[in-house]
Amino acid sequence: MNEERDFVTFTDDDGNDFELDVIDYFDYNGKEYAVLIDANADCGCDDEDCDCEHETDVYIMQIVVNEAEDTEEFVSPADEDMDALIEIVQARFEEEDCDCEECGDECGEGCDCGCKN
Repeated sequence: MNEERDFVTFTDDDGNDFELDVIDYFDYNGKEYAVLIDANADCGCDDEDCDCEHETDVYIMQIVVNEAEDTEEFVSPADEDMDALIEIVQARFEEEDCDCEECGDECGEGCDCGCKN
């Protein structure tokens, strides 16, 4: 499965560039947000098809569109929205987390496989 992926380059406080991979987009309270992970995250295994469950930093950024310049800027969300945004992202990951043989990635409402229960 070849998916087109979005990568965004950021610059840290020391002037070093790093790349994040946009893995999801969603809307909350009329604003668009992106979920990003380190594009170079490596779990340490040598398997190219690795499905290891390892810790990865996850970032939630608000997308601000500048229509005049036809650009998008990724900014930190408002502190008061973070708890709700984290809950949304966790729920979205849980929805995608089903990998049982009975329902594959199609697990959802009405599925009685038990992997979500």
